[in-house]
Amino acid sequence: MEFSSKLLERAVNEMSQLPGIGKRTALRLVLHLLRQPKEQTLALSEALQAMRNDIKFCKSCYNISDSDVCDICSNKSRNEQLICVVEDVRDVMAIENTSSFRGLYHVLGGKISPMDGIGPHDLNIEPLVEKVKNGQVKELIFALSSTMEGDTTNFYIYKKIQDYNVTTSTIARGISVGDELEYADEITLGRSIINRVPFEATLKL
Repeated sequence: MEFSSKLLERAVNEMSQLPGIGKRTALRLVLHLLRQPKEQTLALSEALQAMRNDIKFCKSCYNISDSDVCDICSNKSRNEQLICVVEDVRDVMAIENTSSFRGLYHVLGGKISPMDGIGPHDLNIEPLVEKVKNGQVKELIFALSSTMEGDTTNFYIYKKIQDYNVTTSTIARGISVGDELEYADEITLGRSIINRVPFEATLKL
């Protein structure tokens, strides 16, 4: 792709680094921004800079937050003894959209995947285990996607906490095997949370 401007080429190259954005789509987006009022493009640039520089991760659950503790963890009406274990912040958003869960979350930051070089120590697993050891948690809901990596991560955490007084459950299989939570419709996902099943039952399947 030939460019008449090095500045345009640089903008397209940066835009094409985003997932799902090829060079042609990046060019279309950049040209769109170029046609907009300068103030609109600057507002986008400032929003991205502020997000990158000022955004935090909740010290308790590792959700994205504007403060040290996220709004969910600081909400006294939430059930602090019920923890939903998810892969990333998109899953928190998906479950919150169902309005079917009133506990707290724990964001692992990924799934165990030896093929990708991701092991247990690369994830936020130990802080979760510490919560269980300290007696803060009565039930863990495993809400990772039903993939081999998700099931491996669930089982690893289960083995780490099985000797403690905590109930473990997993979302009902209204979510198809291999599906990611963020793509599930709200009704199906909400019912999967409400109709969760004991995790031990899944080990016998």
